[in-house]
Amino acid sequence: MPYLTEPSIAHDRPPSIGILLINLGTPDEPTPAAVKRYLKEFLSDPRVVEIPRALWWLILNGIILNTRPKASAEKYAKVWGKDGSPLRVHTEKQAKLLQGYYSQGAQANVVVEYAMRYGSPDVASAIQKLKARGCTRILAVPLYPQYAASTTASAVDAIGAAYAQLRNQPELRIVRNFHDHPGYISALASSVQAHWQSNGRGELLVMSFHGVPKFSLDKGDPYFCECHKTGRLLAEALGLKEGQYLVTFQSRFGKAEWLKPYTQPTLETLAGKGVKQVDVICPGFVSDCLETLEEIAIECRAAFIAKGGKALNYVSCLNERHDFISALVSLTQRHMQDWLAQPVPDAAALRARAERARVAGSAL
Repeated sequence: MPYLTEPSIAHDRPPSIGILLINLGTPDEPTPAAVKRYLKEFLSDPRVVEIPRALWWLILNGIILNTRPKASAEKYAKVWGKDGSPLRVHTEKQAKLLQGYYSQGAQANVVVEYAMRYGSPDVASAIQKLKARGCTRILAVPLYPQYAASTTASAVDAIGAAYAQLRNQPELRIVRNFHDHPGYISALASSVQAHWQSNGRGELLVMSFHGVPKFSLDKGDPYFCECHKTGRLLAEALGLKEGQYLVTFQSRFGKAEWLKPYTQPTLETLAGKGVKQVDVICPGFVSDCLETLEEIAIECRAAFIAKGGKALNYVSCLNERHDFISALVSLTQRHMQDWLAQPVPDAAALRARAERARVAGSAL
């Protein structure tokens, strides 16, 4: 296969270290056509839907892509901001804030980019940007705290596909998960405490994670266990006892059994038992998106109230919280520790290297 054209080498420029933040993705617009393009890419990934390809092709192209985009576009329109998709806006801001930290410190040779696993900007183009900026090493950070084959592994697949097109591949490291990282847990706890101070405290804290099919757990996916560990650590940080919080799973798709308990039915049951006020946080999402702003803050709130509840208060994702950016700094520094410890060549050494390259090139 032909490889992509390599960027020109600047021998008088110090090598850079790249950090690539990867989030799930989003349509370009809240329109049926844009949502259809996005859903086709997303739902065509065999990591996301693990049923026989021929059968799924018929279901996806014959039914889902002809019925679901319009309804999904209407949901996206409810949460779309003036700057675009909330997921993309928050992810871009996170990348800029992380870049700001490194640019102001002693590691000015660190370059931060972001990408979406589905949609744009895609992983391959973000890697090309990092290479163009002189990155010879890349740390990829899938922004999924809890590892799942349908999210983290799919991001790794995209990185591998991008690297397969490169002649000169940067050294690569990948953050597998951060479900129990102290900075991440602390940021979650602080966000809940701040929410309680501003809005009062509900009778129960519901921790809603994105669901996956139950068979993935049976086949060895660690996601369910990592979600429960995050929930336990967050409860401990908040001083919550058993019965004061619940771990649930949202966003079911299809007729197969998914991880339980399901979020919306659980909330309806709580309301039916006389619980009047609950707080809901989504620890598996680091950026607010359709699943948090529409599914939880709108749909689940309406369902809870319809069953007799008085108030469902949604705790926002970490987004651009300073303590979460600090957690990202800690996380990335831990994985790049030896890279950052290596000195950057000074200007004289870089000029000498460029001269050697010029002489060697002229001799060819």
